[in-house]
Amino acid sequence: MEIADSNAASASGPDTILEGTRFVRACLRKPVDRTPVWFLRQAGRYMQEYRDVRKHHTLVEICKQPELAAEVTITAAEKLGVDAAIIFADLLLPLEPMGLPFEFQAGEGPTVFHPIRTAEDVHALRTDRAADLAYVARAIEKVAAHFRDHLGIIGFCGAPYTLASYMIEGGGSRNYIHTKQMMYGDTPTWRLLLDKLVTVLTEYCQLQVQAGADVIQIFDSWVGSLSLSDYRDYALEASKRLVRAVQQMGVPVIYFGVETAGLLGEMASTGADVIGLDWRQPLDEGWRAVGHGHAVQGNLDPITLFAPLDVLELRVHEILRAANGRPGHIFNLGHGIVPGTPVENVQAVVRMVREFRLEAKHA
Repeated sequence: MEIADSNAASASGPDTILEGTRFVRACLRKPVDRTPVWFLRQAGRYMQEYRDVRKHHTLVEICKQPELAAEVTITAAEKLGVDAAIIFADLLLPLEPMGLPFEFQAGEGPTVFHPIRTAEDVHALRTDRAADLAYVARAIEKVAAHFRDHLGIIGFCGAPYTLASYMIEGGGSRNYIHTKQMMYGDTPTWRLLLDKLVTVLTEYCQLQVQAGADVIQIFDSWVGSLSLSDYRDYALEASKRLVRAVQQMGVPVIYFGVETAGLLGEMASTGADVIGLDWRQPLDEGWRAVGHGHAVQGNLDPITLFAPLDVLELRVHEILRAANGRPGHIFNLGHGIVPGTPVENVQAVVRMVREFRLEAKHA
């Protein structure tokens, strides 16, 4: 697939509209017949088919075997009836070719074996092995070949700040003490780390786009740990460079973080085509903060998926009415689907979004 043609081919089939998929058109704020819908973490432990695969394979094994990664990606998208398939992968995959092995420990989340804490650690990180991540590209090729322009194909990576935090903290964190100590106390080393990440992530995204990804989502999962001033001073510029580099590949970019209500205006200044919104503020307020020159994605509280259907429908319609028919809304959650979520409720949300009609938005 040629990069320049990634969004140019005319879509075909019963569930596509005009040029490009409904999902890609919404990313670009073009007219669509209805709001597209997909879900963060739509392939996961809440789904029996995924649990069956996990009985025999670790998460990383699935990521590294393109047939398995494609299978769980396709199964989830088809079971839910969504408008986009996000490749099954993990944010931390780029750490290994940079020289930082990690593993997922039961109940503990990811653990980086040798966290980086010094300038010497950062200088030792490699940036010449992003091609080792080609297994993700091969999985995308399989997913793209399966859906043949009927669904949007989403590739993704972590944002520089979030991946740097994992590398420094060695895993999850409440307070990001080590990260902020380097950020504040050794800013040149911090900036070198971000530079190295931008280099690796750019090549990684290039692999995904060349393989058939229509859109790249950049996850800044931990950026909500920053104040507005710290985001501007220590994270924004690297994210902006990554966003622009991916856009130059010919695809739109979704930029998403959690607990970011106070950062949305600055996040939008990265130039990302779509800004992901969590559920902590109404969608219309979040969109105003982002600016209507950007599309938005979101923003149902994922725990609402446990609610009775009448409550769930109320919240889904509330979000769709807040979007008010403006081009550029992609319905999603404000974070990922959690284990134990009833699959039938996720499927019900897809139906609710499909059946919602703009002319009835004020009814």
